[in-house]
Amino acid sequence: MSQYPDASGAGSDTPNLDFAGTTPYEDYVQADVLTHLQHPLSDDPGEMVFLVTTQVMELWFTVIVHEWETASDALRRDDLPVAMDALKRSVRELEALNASWRPLAGLTPVQFNSYRSALGEGSGFQSAMYRRMEFLLGDKSASMLVPHRGAPRVHAELEKALQQPSLYDEVLRLLARRGLPVPQAVLDRDLSQRYEPTPEVEQVWAAVYADDDQHTELVRLGEALTDVAELVWRWRNDHLTATRRAMGSKTGTGGSAGVAWLEKRATKNVFPELWTARSHV
Repeated sequence: MSQYPDASGAGSDTPNLDFAGTTPYEDYVQADVLTHLQHPLSDDPGEMVFLVTTQVMELWFTVIVHEWETASDALRRDDLPVAMDALKRSVRELEALNASWRPLAGLTPVQFNSYRSALGEGSGFQSAMYRRMEFLLGDKSASMLVPHRGAPRVHAELEKALQQPSLYDEVLRLLARRGLPVPQAVLDRDLSQRYEPTPEVEQVWAAVYADDDQHTELVRLGEALTDVAELVWRWRNDHLTATRRAMGSKTGTGGSAGVAWLEKRATKNVFPELWTARSHV
C-alpha cells in the first residue's frame, strides 16, 4: 500500500489536499518566494550553490539578530530567564550558520573563478544584516553605514543599531544593577563607538567566576555569552579558511583586502573580558 494518500482525500487519517488557493504551508512559509530568489549570472552550475548558501546565511543572520535583540530587551527588564533562552537558541543557530560554510569550503580557485566575475563589486562585507550582528556584539563603526546610503530603510535600521546599546552593553548594565563595580565611564560610554575592554570589567568578571555560589545566575550568563563568542570566532575562522582555499591572498570581491582583512578579524575576541578574566580566577 502506498504511504501517500490519493487525491480524493478519502479516509479519516488522510490530510486535506484540496485548497481553493495556495496551501496554508505556502501562505506561512512563502516557499514559492524563497525558491524563486535565485538568479545566477553565469553559466557555471556551481554558482547556484554559492548563491543559495549565501542566501541561507542571510536568513541565519536575521534570526540571530532577532535572538540577540530579544536577549538585550530581556536584560534591560532584568528578565534573565528570557535572555538566557534567547542566547541558548542563538548558540544552536550559530552552529547551523557555521555549517553553511561546508558547501563552499572545498572550492578550488578555478571553480570559484568560473563565476566570481558574476559578483562584480558584491561582497559579504556589504551585508547589512551581518553588520547588525556585529553592532550587537559591540563592534561598531559609523563608516560601515556608508555602503548603505542608497537604501534608506536599511541605512535607517543600521543607524538605529549603531546608536543603541549592544548586547554586551546590556549585560554590563545588568552587572552594575546587581551591585558589581562596573565603571561609570563604561556605562556612560559613546554607544556608537566600538567597545574597548578595560581592566576594571575584567576584574568584575573574575569576581563573578570566583564566587560561583553567590553569582550562579551570572556565571551561567557569562558561559552562554562565551558560547556565543566562541562560535562567532569559529565563523570568522571558517570564513578565512574558505576564502584562502578559493582565492588565496588575492584582493577580495568588492575591493576588500580579502584574506588579510579576514585574518585581522579572526584574531579579535568577542566579549573580551570574559576570556581574559579566566586568567585571574
